[in-house]
Formats: sequence, structure tokens, C-alpha cells
Amino acid sequence: MYDNYIFDLYGTLADIRTNENKAYLWAKMSELYASLGAAYTPLQLRRAFRRLEEESTLRAQKKAADFGQRDVLVEPDLTGVFQRMFREKGVSCDRQTARMTAIFFRTLSRQLLMVYDGVKDTLGELKARGKHLYLLSNAQSDFTRPELEMLGLTDCFDGILISSEEGCKKPCEAFFRRLLERYDLSPASCLMVGNDMNSDIVGAAGVGMDSLYIHTDTSPGCEGKYSPTYCVMDGDWKKVADILLGSGGYTEREKRG
Repeated sequence: MYDNYIFDLYGTLADIRTNENKAYLWAKMSELYASLGAAYTPLQLRRAFRRLEEESTLRAQKKAADFGQRDVLVEPDLTGVFQRMFREKGVSCDRQTARMTAIFFRTLSRQLLMVYDGVKDTLGELKARGKHLYLLSNAQSDFTRPELEMLGLTDCFDGILISSEEGCKKPCEAFFRRLLERYDLSPASCLMVGNDMNSDIVGAAGVGMDSLYIHTDTSPGCEGKYSPTYCVMDGDWKKVADILLGSGGYTEREKRG
């Protein structure tokens, strides 16, 4: 089997549902900013957030292009956006205040967060067998690191790479190669496990890595340039565990089918 298992987080190990469009979220965020001296109406705040988010993405894309990395899919750090919204109103804001603002935003937008049944037992068994586990997530650090703690998953991993910290995201090869180089991993020894056919499966194939696709309720469409090495189409983590722990009794061809 494999020595290293690389996991996506949301929709793969844990179910999450968020809603960043609800009026309550922006009303409460407006109250928070006003209480700290930065007066916005909920609509003004929402528009400022989207504008600064787009500007951050464009700046990151330009920076990548300036370094000759035009094929990199950039991922800006949204905590900087929360910080700039204070500064646009002439209010000083340090990184810690911006971080707490980001966490407050995520708390308000989050409607569900739970680990799928069977995940922790499976990860624990892989670790007990001497396997190395890594997380490769398209996510915002100040949203995701607290959520990993809430889910009790942080200590499961030998390494965690989050796109906002690295400035790039799946499926671009740069994100995968950063993980491989940082932990001195060979693609042939790794299995990528994820619920997004494009981000996880295409990205893994781009660096010569096998993959396991799990179709869950939050998976995007299944169209992809590459086929996964293994496939579980009903999101059943018992079947996933059978594959990861080598007890499924399936051939590779049957798993793909």
C-alpha cells in the first residue's frame, strides 16, 4: 500500500455548511466594526469585503506573474481583508484583532461542522500502523485552524498545509509540490484522498500521485480530466476505511468502476 496519506478536509473528513449571504451575519459584523470605531452599514460592509477580497486576489495574481508563476492558482489571506476594512475607516488594527474578527465572521457564517463517522478511527489506525498523515486544504487559516481544534483533528497529522498560508491552492502543482518537498515525500508513496474531482484528483495526477475520490453531499460535479485510482461514490467511510486499511478485498479496476 502507501506510506503517506494526504487528506482534503472539508467534504472529505468533515462536513461543513456555511452561509456568507445571510443578513444576520452582515448585521452583526457591522455592529462589531462600529463598536471598534469603524462605522459601516451591513450593505457597505459586505460590498467593502467583496471589493477588497477581489483586490487581494488580483494583487496575489500579479505577484505570482511577476515571479514567473502564471500557472499558480493564488489564495489570498482574508484576515488581511478584515484588517484593511478597519484601516479604510481610519481605525488602527493589529493582526490579532483582525484574526479575531475573521474568527467571529466564520462563527457567524457556520451552520454545521462535524467529523464524518469512522474518520477518527481510520486515521488512528493508519497512525498505529506507522503511516504518515498530511492535510492539504484549500482554506483560510484563521477559519480552519480553530475548526481543526474543534473537530479534534489537529494532532492526527504529521503536517498541515493550508492554501491561505501558502498563497496557492489545489489543483495547481505548486501546492502539491510544496507538500512533497517540505516533508521529502515521493509521489509514488502517497495517496491523495479528497471529495473534489478537479482540485484533489486532477491535482494529485499532475504530480504523479494516486488518489481516492469520495463523493459526498458537498462534492462539486464529477467531471475531471483524470480518473481516481480508487472511488467511493456514496460517501460511506466504512468503504473508505476498507480501502485505506487494505481490507476491502477489491481490485484496483473494481474500485475505479
